[in-house]
Amino acid sequence: MSPPTPLAGIRVIEFSHVIMGPSCGLILGDLGADVIKVEPAPDGDNTRRLRGSGAGFFATFNRNKRSIALDLNKEAGRSIAEKLIESADVVVENFRTGMLERFGLGYETMAKKSPGIIYCSLKGFLSGPYEQRAALDEVVQMMGGLAYMTGPQGRPIRAGASVNDIMGGMFAVIGILAALRERANSGRGQVVKSALFENNVYLMGTHMAQYAITGEIPAPMPSRQFVWPVYDVFETEDSQIFIGVITDTHWQAFCDVFDLSDLANDPTLNSNYSRVAAREQFMPRLGRLFRTLPQQEVVDRCERANLPFAPIMRPDQLYDDPQLNSPGAMINVTLPEGREIRVPALPIEMNNERPSKWRDVPYIGEHSVEIAAELGYSEAEIAELKNSGLLFGR
Repeated sequence: MSPPTPLAGIRVIEFSHVIMGPSCGLILGDLGADVIKVEPAPDGDNTRRLRGSGAGFFATFNRNKRSIALDLNKEAGRSIAEKLIESADVVVENFRTGMLERFGLGYETMAKKSPGIIYCSLKGFLSGPYEQRAALDEVVQMMGGLAYMTGPQGRPIRAGASVNDIMGGMFAVIGILAALRERANSGRGQVVKSALFENNVYLMGTHMAQYAITGEIPAPMPSRQFVWPVYDVFETEDSQIFIGVITDTHWQAFCDVFDLSDLANDPTLNSNYSRVAAREQFMPRLGRLFRTLPQQEVVDRCERANLPFAPIMRPDQLYDDPQLNSPGAMINVTLPEGREIRVPALPIEMNNERPSKWRDVPYIGEHSVEIAAELGYSEAEIAELKNSGLLFGR
């Protein structure tokens, strides 16, 4: 498959691992940029070897990239990396602060040779007292209010996905695209930064504003003050389902489709405010009703009434979801042992199509020779670099 066109002609050099940096490179690659992932020779990105809950990281975030494996501790490896950066538009990195500078590959050094280069650093914190601290998604969820809001009172729980890593990568892409647009006018590059903590705080913005406006400390989601009369997970005969009733129209449709005409016609329940105040009167009844119905019947009725609803699903069950089995929603990628799995496509459509795979997840250093040749190295030089272990891969 040929690459898409939005970012065709943009070259990105990615020095990153785990999720935050690779998710940034993934989005740029899905949109057509030539993303070259620089991996440490000879073992490659440590994320390749993660197991347990990290087993899916590399396969999910590294399609549509080329891989070159270099030993940056050696002068020849640094020389190749320097040529790579000089050939690029963007450098993405999420390693510890000062790593690229230690190798002579930092922004201040490289911008003297390539004034238009854009560096994107994905870190734990933006500028401020914490900027030198190490951070993880879970760290910033705890200190940034998300874990408090997710768990029951007194039991902070991290969200069930690496939301700050992935959204941090998204905000990095937004910054990169803005910097590319600015460079088109000025000819100058710049440093773009995205960070886990500030991303998490951005997610908490409405809760912070709630406190500023009301003066009341927001309660965690499991014990929050309800805004809507029906906004709950219900037990069905065979499973669970979430239903949301947030407008007068929803209320009438809900009562109609579930044969609750007495509630629909009750004058004391004629507004959202009055229904929220009366939740304790009708919610036990709704709980008993749904426990007598199979989940599929509840789904059918909610769909017929155009109500917001969601069966409670596990990640493994998503592979059977009809929406995700529609064309373009999932992408096949190949694991090192040759087995294919499906991962979600980028969640946008352009010209009614989802960005897809035009390069599979690379092997360690799969494109090392190809990239070195593009940089002007001769066959003899490439052979010497490979024989000396300074250029690893195919």
